[in-house]
Amino acid sequence: MAQPLSLVFDVPETDGDEDQEPSPYEESEVHDSFHQLIQEQSQRAAEEGLELQQVARTLGAPGSDHQTHLGPEGGPVHHTATLRILASMPSRTIGRSRGAIISQYYNRTLQLRRRSSRPLLGSVVRSARPSLRLYDLELDSAALEEDEKRSLLVKELQGLSVTQRDHMIRGMPLSLAEKRWLREKSWTPRGKRKGQQGRGVSGCSRLRYSCLLALHSLGLALLSGLYARWPWHYALKQIGGQFGSSVLSYFLFLKTLLAFNVLLLLPLLAFLVGVQAAFPPTPLGPAPTFTGLELLTGRDGSQCDPGAGGLPYNMPMAYLFTVGAAFFITCITLVYSMSHSFGDSYRVGSTKGVHALTVFCSWDCKVTQNWASRIQQDSIRTQLKELLAEWQLCREPRSVCGRLRQGLVLGLVWLLCLGITLGCTMAVLTFSEVMIQSSVAGGQEVGLLALPLVVSLLNLGAPYLFRGLATLERHDSPVLEVYVAICRNLLLKVALLGVLCYHWLGRRVAVLQGQCWEDFVGQELYRFMVMDFLFTLLDTLFGELVWRLISEKKLKRRRKPEFDIARNVLDLIYGQTLTWLGVLFSPVLPAVQILRLLLLFQVKKASLMANCQGPRRHWLASHMSTVFLTLLCFPSFLGAAVFLCYAIWQVKPSSICGPFRTLDTMYEAGTVWVRHLERAGSGASWLPWLYHHLVENTFFIFLVSGLLLAVIYLNIQVVKGQRKVICLLKEQIRNEGEDKIFLINKLHSVYEKRETRAGRTQGTAPPPALLTDRGCPGG
Repeated sequence: MAQPLSLVFDVPETDGDEDQEPSPYEESEVHDSFHQLIQEQSQRAAEEGLELQQVARTLGAPGSDHQTHLGPEGGPVHHTATLRILASMPSRTIGRSRGAIISQYYNRTLQLRRRSSRPLLGSVVRSARPSLRLYDLELDSAALEEDEKRSLLVKELQGLSVTQRDHMIRGMPLSLAEKRWLREKSWTPRGKRKGQQGRGVSGCSRLRYSCLLALHSLGLALLSGLYARWPWHYALKQIGGQFGSSVLSYFLFLKTLLAFNVLLLLPLLAFLVGVQAAFPPTPLGPAPTFTGLELLTGRDGSQCDPGAGGLPYNMPMAYLFTVGAAFFITCITLVYSMSHSFGDSYRVGSTKGVHALTVFCSWDCKVTQNWASRIQQDSIRTQLKELLAEWQLCREPRSVCGRLRQGLVLGLVWLLCLGITLGCTMAVLTFSEVMIQSSVAGGQEVGLLALPLVVSLLNLGAPYLFRGLATLERHDSPVLEVYVAICRNLLLKVALLGVLCYHWLGRRVAVLQGQCWEDFVGQELYRFMVMDFLFTLLDTLFGELVWRLISEKKLKRRRKPEFDIARNVLDLIYGQTLTWLGVLFSPVLPAVQILRLLLLFQVKKASLMANCQGPRRHWLASHMSTVFLTLLCFPSFLGAAVFLCYAIWQVKPSSICGPFRTLDTMYEAGTVWVRHLERAGSGASWLPWLYHHLVENTFFIFLVSGLLLAVIYLNIQVVKGQRKVICLLKEQIRNEGEDKIFLINKLHSVYEKRETRAGRTQGTAPPPALLTDRGCPGG
């Protein structure tokens, strides 16, 4: 083996370097020396490759005239000129004796790189960028010790600006602890700059630096503590590692709903609930006795004077503008989240090449704790299972008879599911009529829970029937199976909510003339939310826990029930729709929904870990978040907005309660307020103008809707364009790789012809100098 070279830079140094800025000549000379050093290393490696080639030629086929044959490992041995070209390629020069290169480069450029005007290491071309991968211990044996190197490195970093220092430390292949130590040691106070390097640090500077470090550490500790207090801290990683992205998408969607409800609750608390709590109305009689049933029914039985309370502003306009602004903010946030999720999930059109990236590039090297490393191992293993399962789905299609048989089964199952949905809808419609008649006859307070109980039973039982019928279909793709289940459950929820909306704003308003129907609708929606939550808990208890115990104890099976993603996600959308429907009649419903979601997260997580198993057929849920947000936007949010608009524009308010009791419709509150402003004088004349041109004018509403649709359309087109660009770039990379192979083969054939022709004329092989007389790289 060849001895290591002694690599020395010839950089002139003067005594005045400490007080002078480096000139561009010195900087360029340093980098020229750096490139020259890399070229010497590359040339040395090429010479070693030539020596190995000669040894292989001697061992393999002595005296042979052929230049391409099998080497010691059975692979092809290329021409010497081809080896020179291969050795000089950027992909071959990266990682060759980089430890020695860094050591030499550091020793000779230490003093010149102390100024802020020198170029960063990041500006060097990628082929010349050093690394510590192949560290040569022989070349580094005569270098400085580790502590001395660290001290010199700290001195060098102190001469850099803050931005360059952070960039340099961030790019070093060191651990986080070592980077943090270098950042702390290289911090330089303002007084210790170019001309003051020799002075000591004052006591005030040290105290200030210590205080800054203490405050920074305290802030990081507080942020870490607050982040650890969130219910999804560590839980989402654990769920994704054990159950895959499909089950994880449910919990991520629950987290998104929690954020939407917090955003909806803030303006309602500030302008409606808080004001009414600060200026409560006067009760007309004694407070009723609390029995505990009010937690389920939502009724308190107290009556208040609608004309008392002394509110500080116009409460009807506060209701309209606050609910309208909250819905507008929710709509913008929902559309943005949906477009962002669409861009993340649909930007890359294929998963080709993801397997290699997952195997070689998925591990986070910053992980140091055992529990974190186990979670990451589970996550990578589950991700590989999902990718392989998606790859295995691309198989040969079924025969014609198989597809006809599957089509008949699908049609029969869909007819049965539609029949079940229609039966549930008619049952709710009939039972609601019975409840109206019983309420007119004077039913008990417990009877108010009858309709929510029936609807919750149907919402619980019908999905199990859908799931049992889905076993007959035997879909090839588990993703298609989940989408079909979502469609069937969505049809059921939409049908039931449509019947309930007709029941509340149609027949109930007509029956409750002369009574406060707004309070009844708000209380009814609260009862539906509470009953739905209780049935969700019962389903978690009996549908997962009891079934697991029966399967393990009685049936002696190790199989646990799988987590039903479609049913659980549609339950979340159903509960959120009830919240949006009741915002106008009961502004505290978002707070109830927030508490419900927090409890549901803990219950579902505990049941998932203890009672459920991962999917039998893994699948990659790359588009599930986008599908969930789309269902939340169009059927749920749009339906709730239409419901509230109809209640505001068409339904007559109650005459004995509420802020709109003296009006024919809730919308007339805006007209009355504008007339009052017009009579008040010219000081607020711009407010009526805004109301007439922005609220009453339908052109503005259509313009805003058109702009929103245009933004959605443009975002979709941008994502499609990005997908096309990514596909073109992938194709270009593949073509460039083929171009390299083509060029190497051409060079190999050219040198074969030259040597064959030279061997025929001279009878011997040409010297190595003739193989590189045209300036081939590496010669």
